[in-house]
Amino acid sequence: MQRAGYKIIPINPEYDEALGEKCYPDLESAPRPIDIVNIFRRSEAVPEIVDAAIRIGARAVWMQEGVVHQAAAARAKAAGIIVVMDRCLLKEHRKL
Repeated sequence: MQRAGYKIIPINPEYDEALGEKCYPDLESAPRPIDIVNIFRRSEAVPEIVDAAIRIGARAVWMQEGVVHQAAAARAKAAGIIVVMDRCLLKEHRKL
């Protein structure tokens, strides 16, 4: 996605840098605005991430292949956030 011109803001408390970019410990620490929160975590971690996405005003939450959480998705949708579950962002981008 970086090669396609997208700015990636890595979120991971274990690293200082990822993908050649400064890494932030959580969504609240990252610079804003954040358009898409792309979730590469197990489904049980999704509710906490979705709550943070709502707090920062993200426009979309994208759960990668194999990641599904209906209740968190419903909360995000109720907050006006676009939700995609169980799909690869890169694969979908390539289709376009």
